[in-house]
Order: sequence, then C-alpha cells, then structure tokens
Amino acid sequence: MFRNIFRLSRPLHLLLAALTYTFGTSIPAYLGKPLNSLAFWLGLGGVLTAQLSMSLLAEAFRPHNEPLLEDERPAQKESLRNNLLSISYASLTVSAVIAFLLYINHFLAIQPSLFLLSSLVLVVLYAVPPVRMVDRGFGELILSVQLAYVIPSIGFLLQAGEYHRLLVITIIPLTALALAYFLIADFSSFPADQKYQRATLLRLLTWERAVPLHHTLVLIAYTIFAAAPFIGFTFLWPAFLTLPFAVLQMLLLRNISLGGKPNWPLLTSTALAVFGLTTYFLTLTFWLR
Repeated sequence: MFRNIFRLSRPLHLLLAALTYTFGTSIPAYLGKPLNSLAFWLGLGGVLTAQLSMSLLAEAFRPHNEPLLEDERPAQKESLRNNLLSISYASLTVSAVIAFLLYINHFLAIQPSLFLLSSLVLVVLYAVPPVRMVDRGFGELILSVQLAYVIPSIGFLLQAGEYHRLLVITIIPLTALALAYFLIADFSSFPADQKYQRATLLRLLTWERAVPLHHTLVLIAYTIFAAAPFIGFTFLWPAFLTLPFAVLQMLLLRNISLGGKPNWPLLTSTALAVFGLTTYFLTLTFWLR
C-alpha cells in the first residue's frame, strides 16, 4: 500500500519543487544577503508538503471511471483513495504548522505570506472539486506556475523579504520551460488520456495547436535569457548550456508531428533535462558568484 502511495505522490514533482525552491534561495545569496538556515528548512518543508498534497489530492479525487492502479479491486481502490485523502490532509496540516512557525519567527512579511497563500490556492484549484483544473485542461499550466514561479518566489522572499527584478527575469522563462515539459508529457500519455477522456492541455488545444505552442514557449524562454544582458544581467549565460537539448526537443517533436516514429522516453527525458538542468545551472551560478 505504501509503495502505491509513493508512486502516486509523483516523487519527480517533489524533486522539482526542491530544486526550484533552492534556486529561489540562491538569488538572495548572490545579492549579498546571508542565508537564514531556519527560514530555508522551514520553507523547504512547507513547499514539499504543499506539493505532496497537490499530487495526492489529484489522485484521490480522480474520476471513478479511471483506475488508480492496474487490475485493482473496488475495495482496494476505495481503501487507497481514503489513505490518499488522509495523507493529503496531514500534509496540509503540516504546511499550516510550518506557516505558523515562520510567522512566529518573523519570516512572514506581506509578500511571502501572499505567495504561501497563492500556493495553497493553486493546490485547491488544481486538485479539488468542483473546480479541479486538472480535469479542465489547465492542470499543466497551474502545475508549471506552482513549480517554476510560486515555489522559487517563496524561497527568495523568505530570504530577501521583498521582490527583485532578477527573480522575475529568471522565473518567467523557467515557467515557460516547465509548461513545455508538461505539454510534452501530455503527448506521451495521449493514448491513455483519450481512452479515459482526460481533459489535458494537449487534448484541449489539439496537436495542431500544441506543437507551435510548445516551440513558442521554448523560444520565449531563451529569448528572455538572451535579452537579460541588455538590462544588466550578463551572468545568466549558463542557461544556454541546455540550448542544444532544447533544439533537439523541438526537432524530435517536429518529426513526430510530421508522422515520424515517436521516441517518447527520449523526448520526455530531453524536455525534463531542459527545465531541470537550466534551473540547476542557474542555481549553481548564483551560489558560486
């Protein structure tokens, strides 16, 4: 049972949340602000428990016509669903306790409080009926904003206290790359999504619109990175270390759209590498400068 819960918790999303949160905390270090260890660990615990709740609630409220596991029995499915709900509520409770600890330690000014609240709102909008945007074709967008925009903003604001344009110029392209990755993931799961009539972003857009959107997202991300030196940020060049992977990603998807044989593992891992490695290289850059 616990192995199944671990699988449904989407551990990759938790790893990405930890990575983007660390990225957010690296920028204040570059700006000359000392790292507050207590704020770092409390914030990391908060974003991970919130992300865990988002993943588990999405599974717990999955439509009844969709199986949670292969070859599951009705009793097994109901037991697993109840366990998912219990762990989700426990995670949200831990998140609330962490927020209280941040407050009593004077880490929660207005801006970090707003982003913590935004994270909770996104969890509910993404996973919980009646809104449940994951079933309306906008789940990928909310997940991208949560992982690449809100979570690094929380990490940054817990250390810096107020916004800075350097954060904005980096998290906007990262959000675009995250959305491109989740769109690629929709392509690989398209047959199953069709079978169960899941309203993914790909099915909402159709292949004809999704492919140009994917290419546009990638181009927007690297265009912003290329424009950064003109506003004084000449040190974001490590983001271009992933450009060859991004070009490969676009070429692979173009070949599939033209009728070529798909290589889904290669395409998905390439898209993940573009987002993950770009975030990692920028994090390393800020910590080392």
